[in-house]
Amino acid sequence: MEAVLRPITVVGGSLVVALVVVRLIDRTLLRIDTRHPETPLWGLLRRCRIPLRLMLAAALLLGSFGQTGIPVVVHHAVGIGQALTLVLIAATAWLLVRAAAAIVESSYARYAAGARDAARVRRVRTQVTLIQRVVTAVVIVVAAASMLLTFPQMRAVGTSMLASAGLLGIVAGIAAQSTLGNLFAGLQIAFGDMVRIGDTVVVDGQWGTVEEITLTFLSVRTWDERRITMPVSYFTSKPFENWSRGGAQMTGAVFFHLDHSAPVEKMRQRLHELLQECPEWDGRSWSLVVTDTTPSTIVVRALVTARDADAVWTVRCQIRERMIEWLRTEHAYALPRIATAPAPSAEENRRAMPPGPAAGPDGAGAH
Repeated sequence: MEAVLRPITVVGGSLVVALVVVRLIDRTLLRIDTRHPETPLWGLLRRCRIPLRLMLAAALLLGSFGQTGIPVVVHHAVGIGQALTLVLIAATAWLLVRAAAAIVESSYARYAAGARDAARVRRVRTQVTLIQRVVTAVVIVVAAASMLLTFPQMRAVGTSMLASAGLLGIVAGIAAQSTLGNLFAGLQIAFGDMVRIGDTVVVDGQWGTVEEITLTFLSVRTWDERRITMPVSYFTSKPFENWSRGGAQMTGAVFFHLDHSAPVEKMRQRLHELLQECPEWDGRSWSLVVTDTTPSTIVVRALVTARDADAVWTVRCQIRERMIEWLRTEHAYALPRIATAPAPSAEENRRAMPPGPAAGPDGAGAH
């Protein structure tokens, strides 16, 4: 009877203790989250329930599985202990990644809720995202190295590899030159404030919004919902346009090619009326001037301002559409025209020619 009850008590007791402890911690976090809704940290930390259960269960079983008294367990104690150690290391790494993500997300949420500068919010978001990725990568690498070192064979391999560390370092540096370049470029972008998540950029002639920044690549979502993925080193080695740098406000231009008789002053008044009816116009500035002339038309330029690139695009489209409609219905004569007429005949050309000098008897003209 004791041979049956002891394994059940040891294994079952370890699992029950792990479940009860995690349950109490979860209930405590829930109460704190209810009392302090201003910070999302406590609610985010509740995501650590599963890795915490696994870590506690593995730790308790690692310290007590030898007490089960089962012959098979005693005979394979080394293998079982190593397996539980691997599970413990993996669960601990999982727990650290979840906890770090909760802390980072909570810090960013509190900062974004109280910040008024949208550009600085995007900068902080980019930085905390890359910091979180760096922490995750470091934890995974350390956990993987720790798991490998639990194998005696790997320890011997590691000792032999240290003897040729110089050569391996040179080879690895050459092989990983591009990867390391992207890694440092990602850190430079994060803390150099060159480009941020949510910025409006123009790269290779494509206009879009920065959607994701990692340590190796950057994703830009274009206006037609395509995704352009490029290495982050592109933004540190080549010029690009950042329309959100120094503020999101923008100025847009609308050009009209009209007849010389176009009522410019009335157009100026009409533009002001249309802007008053446009909610996307931010009210900072506007103008309408004649910028160029050709033998058949004039070029009228209207300048409008808006809070960001999307809004200025909307304002430009509305002004262009409604101004053309107003000209067509109220001042149709102002629209450009191409004057055409039927080609004259040969007889009409002869009649239009000026008369020449009178001819003498010998065919020569009179002097």
